[in-house]
Amino acid sequence: MCGIVGYLGKGNTLDILMESLKRLEYRGYDSAGIAVFHKGRIEIRRCQGKIWDLECSLKGERLDGHLGIGHTRWATHGRPSEENAHPHKSGKVAVVHNGIIENYVTLKEVLIKEGRHFRSETDSEIIAHLIDKFIEEGLSFEEAVRKAMKKVKGSYALAILYEGAPDTLIAVRKESPLIVGIGKDECFVASDIPAILKYTRNMIFLEDEDIAVLSPRGVKITDLEGKKITRQPKEIQWDPVLAEKGGYKHFMLKEIHEQPRAVTDTIRGRISLNKGELFLEDIQLSAKTLKALKRIVIVACGTSWHAALIGKFILEELCRIPVEVDLGSEFRYRDPIMNKDTLLMLISQSGETADTLAALREGKKKQVKSLSICNVVDSSLARGSDGIIYTRAGPEIGVASTKAFTTQLIALYLFSLYLAQVQGKIKKEGIKELLKELVKLPRLMEEVLAGDHEIERIAKKYVNCRDFLYLARSINYPIALEGALKLKEISYIHAEGYPAGEMKHGPIALIDEDMPVMVLFTRDKTCEKVLGNIEEVKARSGKLIVVTTEKDKEVLRKADDIISIPKTNPLLTPAVFVIPLQLFAYHMAVLRGTDIDQPRNLAKSVTVE
Repeated sequence: MCGIVGYLGKGNTLDILMESLKRLEYRGYDSAGIAVFHKGRIEIRRCQGKIWDLECSLKGERLDGHLGIGHTRWATHGRPSEENAHPHKSGKVAVVHNGIIENYVTLKEVLIKEGRHFRSETDSEIIAHLIDKFIEEGLSFEEAVRKAMKKVKGSYALAILYEGAPDTLIAVRKESPLIVGIGKDECFVASDIPAILKYTRNMIFLEDEDIAVLSPRGVKITDLEGKKITRQPKEIQWDPVLAEKGGYKHFMLKEIHEQPRAVTDTIRGRISLNKGELFLEDIQLSAKTLKALKRIVIVACGTSWHAALIGKFILEELCRIPVEVDLGSEFRYRDPIMNKDTLLMLISQSGETADTLAALREGKKKQVKSLSICNVVDSSLARGSDGIIYTRAGPEIGVASTKAFTTQLIALYLFSLYLAQVQGKIKKEGIKELLKELVKLPRLMEEVLAGDHEIERIAKKYVNCRDFLYLARSINYPIALEGALKLKEISYIHAEGYPAGEMKHGPIALIDEDMPVMVLFTRDKTCEKVLGNIEEVKARSGKLIVVTTEKDKEVLRKADDIISIPKTNPLLTPAVFVIPLQLFAYHMAVLRGTDIDQPRNLAKSVTVE
């Protein structure tokens, strides 16, 4: 889970690499490094720590080359250190790598026996040694790369330089994202769009086992056998300004406040209020296929898994079809039961999550239709699925997902209505009413955001607490899981989320005067049960924070603190409930002085297992 950049052109290579790396720092921040041609040689500069540390170490440097690569690392093999930082160099070859080389131990033993010396603990250094070895044996730069790739097993995105080819950059991809940017008289390589969006909108998305050779003559793409491949550039519509902080202190806060706009963009052009119809053209699944569905399996990881759990409630309520939700990391290691009447749905912000992509491959083996919900256009998941619903959230830089999550919920809601429409489960008047509720949602979200100061006040009251419990029922219990996850991710406070009905099955043992309990309360068929949970918390002297759509006298009397949110359709309440929990986690983290956009040990896109 590292960030890769590369540049070939007439611009200031060092400045372009550093600027691009800063836009990828959410991918890794254990160490960073660059390799740039200077007077015919590859000069490497690396350091442990963040890109800012690398930038400081480079002050005063004058590297004159017009070709270079850069890397920001999230450690998998080898501890964070300068020696393990990328780029790695062997002889005249320099490499940056994202992924995992599964057979590196075997390869390393062979290379050591041949007299090669390793300077790092990483699996990535293997690649530099292999390419250098094959060049020494008489192969060309491109031939050596091709032969090396046939030797390694695992996942990789690579950018490679060779001193014998000072005008050539080679990029290779397998199961780790890598794109090539095409500018005017210049080319770029990056592991994610925001890195190079400032410089070009024209991107080529490399596929597995593509080898791209960048030179002043342009970009040539071949497969591992050397057969030429044509891949057309795609124009990216994202506004580069969206990837800037825009006056907010942190990307996470900006992205929380962008949610009403992001939800509006997810809805735009996909519904007709007058006709009570939905238009999801990218689904690419025929009405016949959708009508024949007997079961849906949703696979996701992390925050996207919480969205999937909510999607189960929505789909089963509106479509009356059984839905199973599975974690990508578990799904891939069993033999899931799926047949032609099953739809495999996959949810991922980046579209590059390794476990989710493995689930897609499992679905293809079983020949089931797949539909993905994704934010990144032309990501691996989007390209590999039979159908796609883009969330249109725009670039999300903060590691802790916020607007990507809420737009996933809206995409699930839209699909549920669409499927209900196709299957004839809801009449047009019913769909009209549900769509009317949906278009009100951005305004309701704005109302919640306007109460940010009250949430900050409550956070100050509880900032020194070491543990939290989050409780909710029905469709909102995954929001309890998500609220606890956000608090853990960015403030490093231990928190657990539970369906409120499970409180007596263990968590109640933890409740005392030092344990704040966050309860999500709304007037529905389970509200009396939740009131019972509130009583049980107070009976054990627990501190009670209630997020509620109601002015319930009993709740007001029992709660230590109240966060009021507006009412909406029960199926849309998760999108409203989640915002105060995001803001609460954010303010707790600010008060505790943690690194909010780049929390320790985490990376934005989990592209390795």
